Amino acid sequence: MTKAILLLSGGLDSILAAKLILEQGIEVEAVNFKTIFCNCTSRSRSCSAAKSAADQLGIKLKVFEITEEYLKILKNPKHGYGKNLNPCLDCRILKLKKSAEYMKQAGGSFLVTGEVLGQRPMSQRMDAMRTIEKESKLEGLILRPLSAKLLRPTTPEEDGLVNREKLLSIQGRSRKEQIHLAEKFSINDYPCPSGGCLLTYEGFANKVRDLMQYNPDFGVEDTKLLKAGRHLRISPKAKLVVGRDEKDNEKLLGLACGSDILFHAVDAMGPVGIGRGAFDEAAYLISSSIIARYSDCEPDKKQEIKYGQISTETRESITILPIDEEKLADLRI
Repeated sequence: MTKAILLLSGGLDSILAAKLILEQGIEVEAVNFKTIFCNCTSRSRSCSAAKSAADQLGIKLKVFEITEEYLKILKNPKHGYGKNLNPCLDCRILKLKKSAEYMKQAGGSFLVTGEVLGQRPMSQRMDAMRTIEKESKLEGLILRPLSAKLLRPTTPEEDGLVNREKLLSIQGRSRKEQIHLAEKFSINDYPCPSGGCLLTYEGFANKVRDLMQYNPDFGVEDTKLLKAGRHLRISPKAKLVVGRDEKDNEKLLGLACGSDILFHAVDAMGPVGIGRGAFDEAAYLISSSIIARYSDCEPDKKQEIKYGQISTETRESITILPIDEEKLADLRI
């Protein structure tokens, strides 16, 4: 029996692509790729949307954690970034290469994606699709069932493994045809089409840019810290992350490294601050005044702030006024 390997995001397009191939009597197995930048990933090892979709389709799902490899292309993408800091083409090439490796192991004959011609401005243009196929060395082996009739026939179509007449010619950003097809297949449970990559969001992308500028050798642990708290650039060598609420405080404490600096108010309710980098006396003072500003007290009243390395019990203490709003705004990332 012919087997296809499906890149399953969990969105409607990839679900429909799977349905179109399954209807032709072809076995489908799904792969999903997890990075630290996925905003639809639960605490489990897989994307919750992809797992739900695989269960709905009744197909096997294989999940790959690729954060380390992804960080390398993020720092220096051959094909540049999208609107914010999303290296879409390089990301796609990486995932397809990984899928091809798994296809050989699993006995698959070709790859399937839910891509729609013209839907995404960077990675789903005709020329971009051809570039991706060429650089992933998968020319003729990537079948896009939703737009197949608008594209050159693939090897599985030419070899008679897939009936091209049963594939579609959808293009553009409108989703009317997909929604109609979902009704036909009785697919009612699928996520909204918003992007699942945090790098497409301006606020998060700004935090990554700051990290790339001041700590170009950053790793996974630095990246995890971007997903919690308010981020403030204290100096070229020091950054402060301040919790937004109790849950955020707990998350920050869980992400802190032994060399990080912990800041907290002594006599007032408020956030914890995690300082990362090289802190001098000026950085300690500014960070303490920020913690005072976000704590529950009068804005013109001095507060006692304690700080010290996470790894030690030793704490310094300073009594300081909260930072004023104008200076605070200048430090926000």
